[in-house]
Amino acid sequence: MSERLKSRIAERIARERAALVELSERLHADPELGWQEHRSSAAVAGILAARGFTVEQPYLGLDTAFRAVLDSGDAGEAGAFRAAFLAEYDALPGLGHACGHNLISAMSVGAALGLTEVAAELGIAVEVIGTPAEEGGGGKIELLKRGAFQRLDYASMAHPAPVDVAEARPFAVTHWHIRYDGHAAHAAAYPERGVNANDAFLVAQLALGLLRQQLPHTARVHGVQTRGGEAPNAIPERTEGRWYVRAETTEELIALEARVLRCFEAGALATGATLTVTPESERYAEMREDEEALERYRRNASALGRSFDGDPESATMNRASTDMGNVSQIVNAIHPYIGVGGHASNHQPAFADACVGAAAEQTLTDGATALAWTALDVARLRATPEH
Repeated sequence: MSERLKSRIAERIARERAALVELSERLHADPELGWQEHRSSAAVAGILAARGFTVEQPYLGLDTAFRAVLDSGDAGEAGAFRAAFLAEYDALPGLGHACGHNLISAMSVGAALGLTEVAAELGIAVEVIGTPAEEGGGGKIELLKRGAFQRLDYASMAHPAPVDVAEARPFAVTHWHIRYDGHAAHAAAYPERGVNANDAFLVAQLALGLLRQQLPHTARVHGVQTRGGEAPNAIPERTEGRWYVRAETTEELIALEARVLRCFEAGALATGATLTVTPESERYAEMREDEEALERYRRNASALGRSFDGDPESATMNRASTDMGNVSQIVNAIHPYIGVGGHASNHQPAFADACVGAAAEQTLTDGATALAWTALDVARLRATPEH
């Protein structure tokens, strides 16, 4: 019976392939940054609405979030197994879809459409939740706080990477906006009247460089200075930057934050500038994988010809931080990585190029099918008495 159901799912996804590819290419050609994904979220929600899903957008007060639901037959009952596929569609500043979120959206839509072929007869309610601002904005965390995932039994998505890796092992991460305020002055005529906010940043970065010698190999501290001053003959009055701090767990992250913060405080202390640290989102948590679902995903992806024997150096995208980790703390969830081939890695221009074209289209189809098959397996497993 299971094989017949999976064949029906795969057939539906194959019939939708052209529309899914068009959606992926449309997002790829029109990248939008986090919290600004108005056209992207509308495009993803629109394809679902056109196929019978009930769409709520804006969702829970977030303009570029949405919830699309298909309840029919027994799937509309209160006791139905509720499976959600999560869609990300924000792009990277200056890099477009170099993390492949165009494919994430198309795979999640395809998985949802495939599962609807069998959902009603099995009592499965299918949802797609559009989640904005994954690239540092914590869109899923905002949705989580507003109750978006409370009703779900299972949530999943697949993320593009150089090679296939089933298990996500993301770092917990903090996103900070850093700002120093000093006093402007003529750098040649009146230097003594200035408080150099750029010097504050230089001191902080030197301290961070030295701190890294004493950090565990699993810690990550990195960032960019987005404002360094306006003119070489004017002492910089304000400097700004964005900084990420990562660790294996949320508990370890909190301890590491205190050490990193002291480096930024050192810049203020040395120069007399005023430091302001503003979180850009709440902390992203580590992932809590649904091991049973993960094993089913491995089997299903392997049945489609996917391989998990890639070069270990290419497989480390599974360490990338994600706000899906926060969702996994309250919902059974998986977040596998699926390869697009080639030699580029995420957050490179060449990776954006790899997220469209023939290889990417096959990745899209395989990812959608594996996700839908896995949701089916999980729903049937959880329906058995021992579960």
